[in-house]
Amino acid sequence: MFESCVELVNEYADVESQLADPAVHSDQARARKLGRRFAELGPIVASYREWLAATDDLAAARELAEADPAFADEVTEQEARIEVAAERLTTLLLPRDPMDDKDVILEIKAGEGGEESALFAGDLSRMYMRYAERRGWNAQVIDAVESDLGGYKDISIAVKAKGVPEPGTAPFALLKFEGGVHRVQRVPVTESQGRIHTSAAGVLVLPEAEEVDVVIDPNDLRIDVYRSSGPGGQSVNTTDSAVRITHVPTGVVVSCQNEKSQLQNKESALRILRARLLAIAEEEAAKEASDARRSQVRTVDRSERIRTYNFPENRISDHRVGFKAYNLDQVLDGDLDDVIQACVAADQESRLSESAG
Repeated sequence: MFESCVELVNEYADVESQLADPAVHSDQARARKLGRRFAELGPIVASYREWLAATDDLAAARELAEADPAFADEVTEQEARIEVAAERLTTLLLPRDPMDDKDVILEIKAGEGGEESALFAGDLSRMYMRYAERRGWNAQVIDAVESDLGGYKDISIAVKAKGVPEPGTAPFALLKFEGGVHRVQRVPVTESQGRIHTSAAGVLVLPEAEEVDVVIDPNDLRIDVYRSSGPGGQSVNTTDSAVRITHVPTGVVVSCQNEKSQLQNKESALRILRARLLAIAEEEAAKEASDARRSQVRTVDRSERIRTYNFPENRISDHRVGFKAYNLDQVLDGDLDDVIQACVAADQESRLSESAG
């Protein structure tokens, strides 16, 4: 049982030795890759060692119990300890999404519902920014198109972890479950008769690509510049600083106008483009990708909702896993842990069933 862990323990020792070599850190990409692998292997090695220790202690307890029945309780304790260690180790050894250690770019788009949808997209963006803050991540708006009433027609947010996060705690590992259509039920600020309306906003979660992940040929790009515009067509500035980049081979188009300089907008657009191209490559290379990633919809049809935010009842419901809670105000303030952990648990249960079957 757990024979594969022997090789992982050896790999862990080898990676640890490489990280101790100062020469390795002259190559930041290599050092970062080794650091991530070290962080990934650490919990597995620790759990395996705990399981081995519990197994040895159980054998000793059984020997003692044969000589003295008073040690029977010790046998029961060690059996329970082994069960816990084995369960944790089994979960850690499940095949992981290769993108789980990535940072992310969140794209939130207003959909059905007009101005109210744009206001809801703004609520979602603030929710994710506060969630990132609670987790100690860095969150930065890299492009946004505001609506007339202060919401967002479209907003892109980069979320980055600090340091090397443990497996399952990086931004993409948790936020990937946010991809899909989010529906809101409430009385819009534009509603004069107090009627509850339903609108929707779409969230797309892209693993952020490093330059080594996606190589873009400059000859494949068509770059256009134009004047940035704000709500109601108001000019944000008087120079042609907005940038639109078209990746000709795939037809992917990215526009950025948030920064005041053309160069900054170009860098932001390339950052989003790399993330989109990485997502496309992953989908093409791994059709068996997890349901959590395949379910990310790129349209904003409220009939394909994953979650509903009901303001009159202060209720949030995740329709994929049957999660329901009545703390919507806290969730919108960034307290997303329970919602996301319900999705993580369902995903783990599904993968455990697949591995057992």
